[in-house]
Amino acid sequence: MILIESVLGNAREPAWKERLNSAQIDWLVLDQWEAQKNRFRRQTSGGLELAVALRRNTHLHDGDVLVWDGPGAHAVVVKTELKKVMVVDLSRVMEQKPELMLRTCVELGHALGNQHWPAVVKGKKVFVPLTLDEKVMSSVMRTHAFPAVSFEFVAGSEVIPYLAPHEARRLFGGAEMASHAHGHDAHAHSHS
Repeated sequence: MILIESVLGNAREPAWKERLNSAQIDWLVLDQWEAQKNRFRRQTSGGLELAVALRRNTHLHDGDVLVWDGPGAHAVVVKTELKKVMVVDLSRVMEQKPELMLRTCVELGHALGNQHWPAVVKGKKVFVPLTLDEKVMSSVMRTHAFPAVSFEFVAGSEVIPYLAPHEARRLFGGAEMASHAHGHDAHAHSHS
């Protein structure tokens, strides 16, 4: 078992990008919620057992390099996978009379808040990360039977291009994928 107490760098940094280009990479695959933990044990896709013990308020990001064996050109790199997102469409609600529109939106907000589901409102859509089984979230929405509200579940990677960085953090907890991720200096860790 290997103890990980800090991150060496990130695969998107030019120096690491060059090193990893010809390296054998063993992936530590985490979902968006696992990546927020600073202490856990997990096995890489290659079967290497890791114990992660990062400083408080530090978490892993897509592309973080955890292990580097220079002579063997072998690395362990974090790969975050975004969960699905429930997309609630309010387009038809906006066509209703103001009183009904207001009532529907307040009741929807109350229902989402009552479930403690984080949400991002963008235009006529509400984005809610999948925090429970898709069937459970669908059941909650169908139980409330909001007039003129439709919803669907889509891959997080399909939603992220439409979100500002702070909105992506709200939905994905800092585990946003490489194409829309932060710069490496946005989180603290030591470099060897």
